[in-house]
Amino acid sequence: MKKIMKRASLIFMAVITALAMIACGESGETDANLVHEGKAQEKIVNMFTPMEKSDPNAKNVARSAFEKTVIMAEKQLGVTVEYQTYTAEDYKEKTYDDVALDRVRNNMDDMYLLNPDTLLALGEEGKLADLSGLECAKNLREVVKTANTVDGKLVGIPQEVVAYGLFVNKTMFDQYKLKLPNTPEEFLKCCEVFKKKGIKTPIGANRWWLECFVFAQGFADLYNGGNADAEIEAINKGEKKLSDYMRPGFEFLKELIDQEYIDAKKAYVSEAIEGEGPDFLAQKTPIVMAYWGAANTDTAYGKADFNMQVIGFPSKRGQMPVMPMTGYGLGAEAEHKENAMEVMDVMLSDEALKVYADENRVISPSKNVEVDCVDALKPLNETINKGVYVLGSNANLAVEQWGNTCLIVRDLLKGASVDECMDKFDKLQEEKIKE
Repeated sequence: MKKIMKRASLIFMAVITALAMIACGESGETDANLVHEGKAQEKIVNMFTPMEKSDPNAKNVARSAFEKTVIMAEKQLGVTVEYQTYTAEDYKEKTYDDVALDRVRNNMDDMYLLNPDTLLALGEEGKLADLSGLECAKNLREVVKTANTVDGKLVGIPQEVVAYGLFVNKTMFDQYKLKLPNTPEEFLKCCEVFKKKGIKTPIGANRWWLECFVFAQGFADLYNGGNADAEIEAINKGEKKLSDYMRPGFEFLKELIDQEYIDAKKAYVSEAIEGEGPDFLAQKTPIVMAYWGAANTDTAYGKADFNMQVIGFPSKRGQMPVMPMTGYGLGAEAEHKENAMEVMDVMLSDEALKVYADENRVISPSKNVEVDCVDALKPLNETINKGVYVLGSNANLAVEQWGNTCLIVRDLLKGASVDECMDKFDKLQEEKIKE
């Protein structure tokens, strides 16, 4: 599970760590660089992150958007934010999530960058502070509040909203006079035409993100029908079966596999983008799935030699973006809790989020900050701005959905029946109700 969640939902971390930074040096040297003589009373905030802090004395450093927001907080508040850094070399076989859980439970830092499953677990344990009283929380989109609220407490706030969509080769769709699909039926028809025209595999897939098809179809009504809270409560109580929501998406995936629109064997072993990316860029396959940021970077699909557009996944309500969440959390018993609260309020203010969004060209968690996205992303962005989406992770849903669904989709890729997959959802739900 940890490997799945690390891969599937560390997209936010990948965005901010991909930028070039100059490392501070070996651990222990950072503090010496930051704490100056005569500042014994300097306010300190400890942050656990997957990246190091740039040398404050270095010139012409291309600082990350994230670090720029930290610098804003340091200057405004007169604090020093000290980074406690995760590296795979230091922690051997432990994932970032494993280490984060341990550090929060043992109150080792003040602030933490946390993934959805980690936020949920720590929130349920009461290890994270309630952030709903922060000024910046007043400006959050409802989707952010919904996804990161555990037992009535807002336990995490992100610097960006990660959205998943279908990346389509619009040039190929136009070539075969196909409209971009809105519903599952329209999507299947497009695949049928591509197959007849000699496209061996219309959909390039990997082992991590096929669950987005499931969420888009299973939760389209739940999140867009005006009754989400009541439906989620009914699922948590066992009054409604989670498998009933999941079944349409799994039946849809099964048909894609049976019709060979997806290469199930390849998808089962393929890493995200690495597996399907080359064929998509070479125009051998017209459809892949990826996260928002993949349209912005040269290393993914940012320089395609064709007209690329990013749309939502097919559902009975039309094109549906899928949005999992991550965020910054604060230890409930943090040593420097008051200072950390102030730092978070600056880092996650509209002013700071504007800096972050402008540099990384991502969707902001603030309803007041607009993103100037690339042309390819405008269809997906317009859908999200209309309030149309489903959540890929939701702390209010008792059964963790992103990682569990990913694992069960992999069972389907390996040959399991839809009924066998639904049995697994029923078992997960029953176990959670018994807790």
